Amino acid sequence: MATFLYKLGRTAFRRRRLVALLWVALLAIAGVGAATAPTPTSSSFSIPGTEAQRAFDLLEERFPGAGADGATARVVFKAPAGEKMTDPAHKAVVEETVAALKSGSDQIVQVTDPYTAHAVSQNGSTAYVSVSYKVNGMELTDETRDALKDAGHDAQGKGLTVEIGGDALQTMPEQGASEAIGIVLAGIVLVITFGSLVAAGLPLLTAVIGVGIGVSSITALANVLDLGTTTSTLASMIGLAVGIDYALFIVSRYRAELADGRDHEDAAGRAAGTAGSAVVFAGLTVVIALVGLAVVNIPMLTKMGFAAAGTVVIAVLIALTLIPALLGFAGNKVVGRKQRKGVAKADAKSDKPNGGTRWARFVIRRPLMVLIVGVLGLGAIAVPAASLEMGLPDDGVKPTSTSERRAYDALSEGFGPGFNGPLLVVVDGDKATADRTVSTIKGLDGWAAVTPATPNKAGDAAMITVIPKDRPSSTATEGLVHDIRDATGDDVLVTGATAMNIDFSQKMNDALVPYLALVVGLAFVLLTLVFRSVLVPLKAALGFLFSVVAALGAVVAVFQWGWLGSLFGVEQTGPIMSMMPIFMVGVVFGLAMDYEVFLVTRMREAYVHGERPGEAIVTGFRHSARVVTAAAVIMIAVFSGFIGMDDQMVKMIGFGLAAAVLFDAFVVRMAIVPAVLALLGHKAWWLPKWLDRILPNVDVEGESLAAPTGEPGAARPDLVKV
Repeated sequence: MATFLYKLGRTAFRRRRLVALLWVALLAIAGVGAATAPTPTSSSFSIPGTEAQRAFDLLEERFPGAGADGATARVVFKAPAGEKMTDPAHKAVVEETVAALKSGSDQIVQVTDPYTAHAVSQNGSTAYVSVSYKVNGMELTDETRDALKDAGHDAQGKGLTVEIGGDALQTMPEQGASEAIGIVLAGIVLVITFGSLVAAGLPLLTAVIGVGIGVSSITALANVLDLGTTTSTLASMIGLAVGIDYALFIVSRYRAELADGRDHEDAAGRAAGTAGSAVVFAGLTVVIALVGLAVVNIPMLTKMGFAAAGTVVIAVLIALTLIPALLGFAGNKVVGRKQRKGVAKADAKSDKPNGGTRWARFVIRRPLMVLIVGVLGLGAIAVPAASLEMGLPDDGVKPTSTSERRAYDALSEGFGPGFNGPLLVVVDGDKATADRTVSTIKGLDGWAAVTPATPNKAGDAAMITVIPKDRPSSTATEGLVHDIRDATGDDVLVTGATAMNIDFSQKMNDALVPYLALVVGLAFVLLTLVFRSVLVPLKAALGFLFSVVAALGAVVAVFQWGWLGSLFGVEQTGPIMSMMPIFMVGVVFGLAMDYEVFLVTRMREAYVHGERPGEAIVTGFRHSARVVTAAAVIMIAVFSGFIGMDDQMVKMIGFGLAAAVLFDAFVVRMAIVPAVLALLGHKAWWLPKWLDRILPNVDVEGESLAAPTGEPGAARPDLVKV
């Protein structure tokens, strides 16, 4: 592989104008496709195989046009102190609002009048209007949302306190500002790392081109492949992350080859052959992790995973071709001013230790102490993960500055917390069956209200609304859902947003172990092929698990327990987003393996070229620690940018990913990995002879390029075969 990538790098360097033109053309084609494609809609969210989904499907069949899985909104009215919502003046305002809502959009299915639907609190202080829509929250038009907000605003100006809640106000969080902040911080780190604006700009430029092609392609194909508006979110985040990482490592290796006295074309080829080989395998681990999301069997996650994997493939191809081409255009400007004057070259060939060298020597002198401190530290941080409670955060965890949170609180105060998450029970049977179901539910604990059954026109199905006593995300409400399902027969199904969230969380729990087994198993095989070792991949996988569990512990401590919550803008604690563990496994595993591959391949390269195990560790850190550190800091900066957003789910994702990268890069890869390798010595690179014979030699460390003449393929007598 190294020889092929060496030739590819040199070809891209020589034909730089053609290569650059091809990538610009691809970006233009993707951009035109995205601009001319119909506006993508959000594909319907479904969870195949769950009771909540079967209930929605039954509702679509027996209650056509009811918008069973459509968006909902609640306009909550609160009278001034000492007054009631039944007062004639206030009643007139509410009725005007109901009329305005009915005429405000053709996407509306139903608007209830609180005075006929018994939606006025017992003390008369609060009332609410329920609005149901034909489509889900992501498919609502801006005009529909504006009509909803305007109706509430008009009533607000007539002496009532009016708040609006529900998923009808749900929109995709604006990520532009967060991504811009991440790119700016990444630029600063790259300038500090390289000491050259040109070298710093190349990873940023190529990452933006890669994300542009990937996201534009997704947008262009959205309607054809039913991708939806949320599909590009993960692709954008991961594409930016790995795009910067991969370019960073190749540019860094190119500069090192120049410092060793190679000409520009040969340096570009060798950077592609060595660092490029690591990029290929690091990219494969990320692709495995993302494509593996299909194991969960939730169409939305599967599409997001495949789309993000495609963006990663683009990032790898750009790193192997466009980066060498742009290095050809950059000339000597890719190195700092001092190095261009020859000062840095002298320094590079001197034995003066850098920070990575000093740290590696410290670790190999005290490997056991470093290992114990690292493991115990991560173990302590991971303790809260044992108390992990999963669910989907509702409006109750949003900031108090939002109308959704204030509507949630007003409903809880006026009617009880369960009114924020009613359960919808669907009966597949006649009226007698439905009446028996109502009686059965009333015999259970945990409900606040049970409405009479509402049959369909054919009389072969009915709907029952159950209001829990507790809030939607509580364990008591989850228990009520399970009790109803256990107490009723197979012809009774429980659904609604709350039940859907419970089923979603359960499905994510059930998929976690198979997903881990698939991702870690395939990556273990891949890393065994890369490092030609059994213990190094095993250590890599165990270290990754340490990082993820510790990050989950930090997430639980902040978002579930409330520790340091005010520091991160967490106003209300609640359950951890149910997709968080799998999401973190997929994303963090890919990034963790990036750092593992880039750091350890340089160690193995030194080892197979004759250095002793301890010396190889120091060599690996001398060449790679600074770049790995820069890559990790960039990723932490990018993910931390999402912590400042109001959306609790986005905030949680940003915090969790930033914490995971922090732990993995600086504790696992920089401390535990060299400590374990130092303790293992030569055994770290042990591979059974029978396995060595059947494994293909992919030559990631560039052994075939290590020729004294500078040409690939020549033999070297000092190479150590392992």
